[in-house]
Amino acid sequence: MKIIKNYINGKIVSYSKKTIPVFDPSKGEIQSEVIMSNTEDFKNAIEASKKAFENWSEITPLKRSRILSNYKNIIEKNVEELAQLVSSEHGKTLEDAKGSVIRGLEVVEFACGIPHLLKGEYSQNVGSAIDSWSIRQPLGITAGITPFNFPAMVPMWMYPISIACGNTFILKPSEKNPSCSLKLAELFSDAGLPDGVLNILNGDKEIVDLILNSKEVSSISFVGSTPVAKYIYETSAKNGKRVQALGGAKNHLVVMPDANIDQAVDGIMGAAYGSAGERCMAVSVAVAVGDVADKLVNEINNKAQTLKVAPWTDPDAEMGPVISKEHKAKIEKYIEDGVKEGATLRLDGRNLKIQGYEGGNFLGPTLFDNVSQDMTIYKEEIFGPVLSVVRAKNYDEALNLVNNHTFGNGSSIYTSDGEVSRHFTTNCKIGMVGINVPIPVPMAFHSFGGWKQSLFGDHSMHGIEGVRFFTKLKTVTSRWPKSIQKGPEFKMPTN
Repeated sequence: MKIIKNYINGKIVSYSKKTIPVFDPSKGEIQSEVIMSNTEDFKNAIEASKKAFENWSEITPLKRSRILSNYKNIIEKNVEELAQLVSSEHGKTLEDAKGSVIRGLEVVEFACGIPHLLKGEYSQNVGSAIDSWSIRQPLGITAGITPFNFPAMVPMWMYPISIACGNTFILKPSEKNPSCSLKLAELFSDAGLPDGVLNILNGDKEIVDLILNSKEVSSISFVGSTPVAKYIYETSAKNGKRVQALGGAKNHLVVMPDANIDQAVDGIMGAAYGSAGERCMAVSVAVAVGDVADKLVNEINNKAQTLKVAPWTDPDAEMGPVISKEHKAKIEKYIEDGVKEGATLRLDGRNLKIQGYEGGNFLGPTLFDNVSQDMTIYKEEIFGPVLSVVRAKNYDEALNLVNNHTFGNGSSIYTSDGEVSRHFTTNCKIGMVGINVPIPVPMAFHSFGGWKQSLFGDHSMHGIEGVRFFTKLKTVTSRWPKSIQKGPEFKMPTN
C-alpha cells in the first residue's frame, strides 16, 4: 500500500507512523494511506520554515519572480498528471480537474509580477527636507489549511503569493486527497525554490491546532465550512495571527422573466451539478421570478435526466461521485429532509448505481421545486448535486431572498434588463456577483471572497488583497542633515 508522507525541507519524510486510508471515490476502495503527522513532524516543518525564511526574505523580488516563472512553465508541462491526481482522489471529471489546475496556475502567473506589486508609495517634503515612504515586508512563516474539493486550485490561491512576498509557507492539505499538493511542492523545488520555503504537513485536527496555537506562525489562510472557519478565525485571533478564513455558501441564481431561458438553464446545470456540487461557488438555489418558474423547472428537469454520471476515467463523464460514503449519506439525509418538509422532489438522485462501480459514492442530479425559506435544504449548505428552486413573485422578493440569507459568497442574476442588473450588483449583499454568468469566480488579478458568514477576516484571497494579506506595511519618515557622496559609478547597475 502506498504511504503518502510529508514534504519538509525538500524531502519526503515523516516521524509519525500513524496513517489513515485515502479512498477512490469511484469505487469506494482504499487506494493509499496518508500519514497523520505528530508533534515531531510539526517541529520539523517549523524549523525548516524558520531557517529558510532568513535567506528567502532577503532574496530580491525579481529573483523570486524568476523562480515563480520557472514554476509556471513546469506546471504547464504537468497539467495532465496533476489533474489525474486530483480526479483519482476527489472523483471529479478529468476536464474539470484540468480546469481547476489552470485556475490555480493563473495565481502563479499573477505572482510572477511581484516586483511591481510590492511597490510602496513615496511623498517628498512632507515636512521641511523630510520625505516619507511605505514599504511592504514579509510576515515570516505563513500557513494554509485547505479543503478536499479543490486540492490544486485552493492551495495555489495561497502559497504562490505568500512565497512571492518573501514568506515561507506550511500547507496542511485535506487528508482525503493529499497527493496533488505533494506533487505541486516537488515541482516548485524543481523550479529552483530553496528547501524549506514550501512545506507540506499532512494530518488532522491535531496538526491544525498546533498550527493555530504556534507562536512561530504569523498568518492562517483557510477554506472550508463556516463552523470550522469560525473556529480557525477565533483561535488564530486569540493567538495574534492575521486570518483569512473562507466559510460556507448558499449561492442564489435569480432568473428574471426577460432572461434567455436556454442560457439560464445551461448556466444552472453546470453550476449546480458540476463537480457533483462540491464547490463553494456552486449554485444551490435557483430563484424563479414571476411566470418563468414552470418553464425553468421543466427544462432543468429534462436536461438533468440526460446528464452522464460516471467515473473520471470515462471521457464522456459530466459528473463524478462525491468524496466519501459519509458525505453521500449526509446529502441523502438532506434530500430526505426536503421531502419531509414539503418541497416537491422533481428529480431524485438517490440509489444511482453504475455497473462495475457499485461501491462508488455516486449520486444523480437532484431537483427540488417549491422550496421555502424555512426548509433545511434552503438554509444549510448541502455541498452536493442538489438544486432547490424557490419561486418569487417579483424582483424585490428575489433580492430579499439573496440578502436575507446567512451566507453571502456568490450570487448571479440572469436578465436582459440593464437597469435591473445594475440595481442587483449595487444592492445585493454578496461578495462575488455574476450578470448572466453562473459562477462568478474572479480571475487571479482580482480577489476571491464573500460576505456575512462566508468570510472571516479582513482580506479576500489572491489578487492585490492577497499581497496585502501576506505583507505588513511599514512607513518611513526620513531627514538627512547632509548628503553622502559615494563617488561616480560607470557600470550599468544590475539586480
